[in-house]
Amino acid sequence: MQIRYAGREDVTAITDIYNTGITSGTGTFDTALRRHRDIAAWLQADDLYPVLVAEMAGRVVGFARLFEYRPRDCYKGIAEFSIYLAEDAQGQGVGTKLLGELLVAAKAWGFHKVLSRIFTFNAASRALCKKLGFREVGVYERHGQLNGKWLDVVIVEYLVPGIRAPEKVSLQSQT
Repeated sequence: MQIRYAGREDVTAITDIYNTGITSGTGTFDTALRRHRDIAAWLQADDLYPVLVAEMAGRVVGFARLFEYRPRDCYKGIAEFSIYLAEDAQGQGVGTKLLGELLVAAKAWGFHKVLSRIFTFNAASRALCKKLGFREVGVYERHGQLNGKWLDVVIVEYLVPGIRAPEKVSLQSQT
């Protein structure tokens, strides 16, 4: 298995994997299938946020990416992540390797925290995050609707070792 940065040649595979995640209803609140141009836009932002792919026998079988958590300046240094695997790659250690490498990339890119929201019933993703040192910090109840049902999500966070959060700015006058 090879983990590498995604390129334009991976757009079709990433689109197919993500769209399978949409139709399965287990990984995202998204309901509209993505087009190639939607995924290509992720890669255009890769100077700010990395996108990695897992490749086995010359075939992309998964991807993981960091993306903006919130646009406000106070959240710089925090990234949200997502990870999706082809169905036939699940349960083979691909997710562990791929998310592990994404955390290495997060450190190299200077992020001090990585987080995500996971459906409470997604036991595999929750176990993967726990295995890699994420902690579950809470639950958003009735966070969104999918197929007419309110779903809860678990918030997971990973504090990147060796990267310090920016110091707090003093609000007291320096006079």
